[in-house]
Amino acid sequence: MDRLIYTAMTGASQTLGRQAAVAHNLANATTTGYRAEEHRLRAVQVIPGASDPSVPPPLPTRAFVVDSSSHTNFTPGPVQMTARSLDVAVQGQGWIALSMPDGTEAYTRNGSLELNVNGVVQTRNGIPVQGDGGAISVPPDNKVSIANDGTVSVVPETGAQNTVNAIGRIKLVNPPEADLVRGADGLFRLKSGAAAEVDVKVVIAGGYLEGSNVNPVEQMVTMISLARQFEMQMKALTSADTNDRAATQVLTNY
Repeated sequence: MDRLIYTAMTGASQTLGRQAAVAHNLANATTTGYRAEEHRLRAVQVIPGASDPSVPPPLPTRAFVVDSSSHTNFTPGPVQMTARSLDVAVQGQGWIALSMPDGTEAYTRNGSLELNVNGVVQTRNGIPVQGDGGAISVPPDNKVSIANDGTVSVVPETGAQNTVNAIGRIKLVNPPEADLVRGADGLFRLKSGAAAEVDVKVVIAGGYLEGSNVNPVEQMVTMISLARQFEMQMKALTSADTNDRAATQVLTNY
């Protein structure tokens, strides 16, 4: 009885968490550079007092279902042409480094960039892009172009329009995927909190954007499967309650 109740109860709770993750993926199916999130569950034996030798050992029938890890699908998404000079898409593996307000670095695949009122290259959320010498500032009245290696160049719109000046280079990195962790803001960071090294092998394409790698059909199928799984777990709880009542009735009669 214990095994049925504990497994069904905690399994239903964690299934709701997985449904929330799937719903979050579906909500970001059209978000530029989004990486799908997956949850993996495992069984853990209930230990009431692992550090206290005076506490008796747990009953072998009691185990919880817990969320063991949040896995990120790093498969590249589809690339679409926009022909916009400040749109870039990372080709293959790699990330665009961002300079966070607290002085740390974060990494994204969302290459939809813009200029703020001061001409600083930043994301749509207002986070400056990390350059080789800090933030990248574009002088006024200049056209911007971004090369495959991340070099940002400008061409004056007036005067000598054939003069190309390189004003900075976007920091492109490619740390091991196992070292990356997703933050609450959707950006990725190194688990150690350090800054990743520049990787000259990372290449970007100007005038393109990478879409989300979420497969809506697959996520909908997963949502239906989770709904049926939750329903099955709730039926198991109902069956456990019915069996318990029947057992109690038998004992009462005797």
